[in-house]
Amino acid sequence: MIGGEALAKVNIGLRVGSLRSDGFHPVAGIFQSVSIVDRITLEVADVDAIESDTGGPVVDGLANIAFRAAAAVREVAGSNEPIRLTLAKTIPIAAGLGGGSADAAAGLVLAGKMFGVGHDVLSTLAPQMGSDVPFCLVGGTARVAGRGEDVDSLEPLKTFAIAIVVPPVEVSTRAVFEQWDEMGEPEGLRMSHRALPPILRDEGDLINDLYPAAARIVPELDDWRAELERAWARPVMLSGSGPSLYGFFVDHNEASGAANDVPIGSRFSEACDLSPVGWRITVG
Repeated sequence: MIGGEALAKVNIGLRVGSLRSDGFHPVAGIFQSVSIVDRITLEVADVDAIESDTGGPVVDGLANIAFRAAAAVREVAGSNEPIRLTLAKTIPIAAGLGGGSADAAAGLVLAGKMFGVGHDVLSTLAPQMGSDVPFCLVGGTARVAGRGEDVDSLEPLKTFAIAIVVPPVEVSTRAVFEQWDEMGEPEGLRMSHRALPPILRDEGDLINDLYPAAARIVPELDDWRAELERAWARPVMLSGSGPSLYGFFVDHNEASGAANDVPIGSRFSEACDLSPVGWRITVG
């Protein structure tokens, strides 16, 4: 058996370009791994299977992105050995935190170790799994561009913490991009560089272009953001296509206090440290 952890990601800004002929929008921003983890184990089995050890069903069964990633590595290795993938989810789903992509990246890594497939091959498989998977395979702090396949690692960020709150709604990434197109590609929510941690201020103002579209689909986002800004006394930003909202704090203790001071009814709230990695092998 091989086990590992898959870490969530936060988008520190997200600029979006016009729809390309291949059906994707080019994006650009800094992606950051954070300390919310899903736990995954991979082992030889009698038949292919994916299970949850947290009491709930695994979304999509054998079509789950983490299982598909592991199966793609197995195919490259020329093996037909059945495998069982067990998933314990903590990263909220449909939240803009890259949980599925993180699981897929960890699935690639675990299967690569099991079947003797090198990291260079895993890197070629990652974009086939999804737009955020290449970053999750690299992890840490990176400038990401293209449809997500261009990942340029940066010096790890260390000097602040983040509080994340997920309102009690889910948002489809596809629906948000489609809404952004219908709205005429509006420029998004802006956070002044003066409100950013010092290490980020040279990047200029922080902008997430998808916020207007996400808020059009889920108007409650504006209410949640306004309430968090009131409670936290600082600007609040959307991660990715949402609905996760986050703020910057001096350290974990300050972020933890903020995560505990949220409106009743949130799906998730947690203080997060910044991680220099996007996955970890924990067993095997």
